[in-house]
Amino acid sequence: MAVLLTIIGIIVVLLLFTAYAFNKLRRLDIGAQEALGGIDVQLTRRADLIPNLVNTVKGYAQHEKGVFEAVTAARAGAKSAAADGTVAEKAEAQQVLDKAIIDVLAVAEAYPDLKASAGFLQLQTELAETEDKISFARQYYNDAVASLNSIVRTIPWLLFTGIAGVHAREFYNAPEGQETPPAVQF
Repeated sequence: MAVLLTIIGIIVVLLLFTAYAFNKLRRLDIGAQEALGGIDVQLTRRADLIPNLVNTVKGYAQHEKGVFEAVTAARAGAKSAAADGTVAEKAEAQQVLDKAIIDVLAVAEAYPDLKASAGFLQLQTELAETEDKISFARQYYNDAVASLNSIVRTIPWLLFTGIAGVHAREFYNAPEGQETPPAVQF
């Protein structure tokens, strides 16, 4: 009788630990998904600021059509990647958009009246704040992924990843040359 109770006790403990492991892995995975969503929100916010910035600069520099077309294409690519791209695709699309923003800001540099415009200054400030938020969101995501990956790759949690449907995630790495956000200075 004592042996039977011991076996039942062990089975109950194993089942409880399995449920605990499953829930812990799922919580960490959901945290990483949420953090990636935070990056998407900030990238979308930045992409939404771009048309206002472009239209403001366009009024002063109508002959720079190629720059504005490149920005429009880069913005569309960034929004598409934010909607359903992989982490690497998102980073690549943002690199293209970063370069396009720098090109627009370079055009704006040639127009002193534009640089003094209150609307342009406000857009510049919002863009700089958004860049800071993007940087924070990337770090938050990488922290969530580090927590998830350290659990997923260690015993006993490794034994439960299949049951929970949770696997290691890739970090959000800036593409080459993109270690810092684009300079937004005038």
